[in-house]
Amino acid sequence: MFSLIAQRSLARAGVASRFYSASSLKDSPAGSLRDVTGAVVNPSEYFADKKAVIISVPGAFTPVCTNQHVPGFLAKLDQFKSAGVDVVACVSVNDHFVMKAWSEKVDPESKLVMFADPDAAFTKSVGQEVDLSGGGLGVRSKRYAMVVENGEVKQVATEKSPGDLDVTSAEQILSKLQ
Repeated sequence: MFSLIAQRSLARAGVASRFYSASSLKDSPAGSLRDVTGAVVNPSEYFADKKAVIISVPGAFTPVCTNQHVPGFLAKLDQFKSAGVDVVACVSVNDHFVMKAWSEKVDPESKLVMFADPDAAFTKSVGQEVDLSGGGLGVRSKRYAMVVENGEVKQVATEKSPGDLDVTSAEQILSKLQ
């Protein structure tokens, strides 16, 4: 069911075949992510030996991301851990300074792993980029959630619009893991 929902969502967004052709993070650009200290992170290495949920948000400090999406995952983090998830990571097309400041606001205990995708290289490698220039944001990430096991993408859900929080909420993703 989750895959069908994800495929329909991606098809509406026009990226289904492109995204599903990359079912592994092995092809993501090395060094495409940075942690909140600015250290370079290779996604294929970081997620190689983990069960992870990766959520991506259109922008740090934006209303839905700050007030609903990330807080939802924080509130259910223990349930994700009980479902065998090693790490919940949040990716946003921003620089690491912004991600650090945002992390201090929304996750002061650093329970989630926050990653900056400064040039959208990771986002583009998984087919989730969107041009939000009309709203003054430039190229960003669609709001999505993916389940990754040992570097392999197992499930993905993508919202139709940056302001939506339906298929990528913590409750929805958790329900697919249990």
